[in-house]
Amino acid sequence: MRPALLATALLASAPAFAQDSVLEQWGFDPAVLVSSGQDLLSRAPDATVDGLFQALHATAKRPEESQALCALFDPQADRGLDGLNALTSQLGEESRVRLADAVTQFVVAAAQNPPQPYDAAAARQALKAAGVRAALLDDGFVAGLNGNDHPARCRSIGLLLDALQAQPVGERAAVTRLMLAEGLDRLVLASGAPR
Repeated sequence: MRPALLATALLASAPAFAQDSVLEQWGFDPAVLVSSGQDLLSRAPDATVDGLFQALHATAKRPEESQALCALFDPQADRGLDGLNALTSQLGEESRVRLADAVTQFVVAAAQNPPQPYDAAAARQALKAAGVRAALLDDGFVAGLNGNDHPARCRSIGLLLDALQAQPVGERAAVTRLMLAEGLDRLVLASGAPR
């Protein structure tokens, strides 16, 4: 499985919306949000981390938007800020607003809370378990996730998100936190910013 790629998809909402949303009007610098994302992620309560997951899951359920989201999983995808901004420009107004609201709630809650308990090893196990559930429900899940066929990969990503959706909030939040952390690491490396 490639949890860091799913993390990049989950991260698509934060930097892209920060540039066009209330966050920028409040004086948040999108570059600072990316570089300090790990701190925000460590402080966000499970409910707001799950809010990001729910917004992404709802977008993935829309066939016309899921293809744009799944494009982030293609090997040649631009997973930098330009690519993430291009993704959000392909989403409908309802999905953009949903993601912007989730990001805003995430950032505000993270700024108001101390670091939250988090077990990365348990989150990895929960992600693997969701992958196993998805594979049991669909014989083509693993091949689709790891192959080069874009529609098959997109279908597998949807199956994984559905498997995660069926889990309790704490488990979904832990997996989302794991994927976001790995996605942040990739964004920081891609931007050349210090960690």
